[in-house]
Amino acid sequence: MEPTEPSQSTPELHPDLGQLAWLVGTWRGAGVGDYPTIESFQFGQELVISHIGKPWLSHVSRSWALDPSTGEPTRPLAVETGFWRMVPDSLDAELLLAHPTGYVEIWTGHVFEKSIELITDLVGRTATAKEMTAGKRMYGIVEGVDLGWVYEMSAMGQALQPHLSARLKRDGDAG
Repeated sequence: MEPTEPSQSTPELHPDLGQLAWLVGTWRGAGVGDYPTIESFQFGQELVISHIGKPWLSHVSRSWALDPSTGEPTRPLAVETGFWRMVPDSLDAELLLAHPTGYVEIWTGHVFEKSIELITDLVGRTATAKEMTAGKRMYGIVEGVDLGWVYEMSAMGQALQPHLSARLKRDGDAG
């Protein structure tokens, strides 16, 4: 029997993910970063949240530095990949992320309509990764259409504090 290609049509979102449906899409935009151990910077970002009909969402984010005077990309920055999952019969969610810089994170949080707040439940890192011990993230729909997010981090001996924030537009949205 010959294997068949998967259908090219997008499957329906798994019913367990209804509370996260607002996240699904390709989001692009810009943000700012700052931390006591680095210089402030501007970045561009693409975040793709997708699904295949199973009870999880795929998360792939990539970012690049932006020239502050022109807004043009200058060099690649971070990449992260992972999965969003809902805790059955609740509004609690999990986000599992892996980073090529040598660490993995498990985030737990709670969905509030079209926003979610998460904290790190576990941070694991390789011997060669920079120290990162805890984080807090919030994602939410801003002004009914954009995706805003903020990231607080505890790393390199610093207390938990703001590090990154961005505002992204869903691919295809005007503006």
